Amino acid sequence: MSVLVGKPAPQFDVKAVVNGGEVVDSFKLSDLKGKYVVLFFYPLDFTFVCPTELHAFQEKLAEFEKRNTQVVACSVDSWFSHVAWLKTDKLSGGISGITYPIISDFNKEIAKQYDVLQEELGASYRGLFLIDQEGIVRHQVVNDLPLGRNIDEAIRMVDSLQFYEANGEVCPANWTQGKTAITPNEEGIKSFFKKES
Repeated sequence: MSVLVGKPAPQFDVKAVVNGGEVVDSFKLSDLKGKYVVLFFYPLDFTFVCPTELHAFQEKLAEFEKRNTQVVACSVDSWFSHVAWLKTDKLSGGISGITYPIISDFNKEIAKQYDVLQEELGASYRGLFLIDQEGIVRHQVVNDLPLGRNIDEAIRMVDSLQFYEANGEVCPANWTQGKTAITPNEEGIKSFFKKES
């Protein structure tokens, strides 16, 4: 698998469904420059783990938005399939109520560029990429198909990146907002462990 961290995020210009059902012909990653982006791939519409993830992102959408972060979902399904799934209510396994963009990677090129395509299935693994305001990938994680993601961890990674950018201090294991960070030098790590003990 390719490690994209530290590299420019692969660009795309594709059809997408936005605002809960509106199809747009041109959705570009480059148009999101100046925002943080959480781009997440899911295998297929009308499946089982996938709707739980899409709803979980929607439930936390305000948390991402107040961090100047755009959530974008991506699968290899067509935009027609996305719209049909958006018209299906939650109790029937649908994603009615999802408002963030869902892009259509119908030719599988985006999944290939991000190296999350599961070739045998012809759909993507559960890849997640945090892209900074300049379009650089700063975090990536890929889950196998049966393993749903923790949305709070995605928010924690946005917080960690923004804290580092603002303060220059690095974020230790399990760091969350308000906890002690580390000055990245020998004295800093000593001071951190002293405070934590």
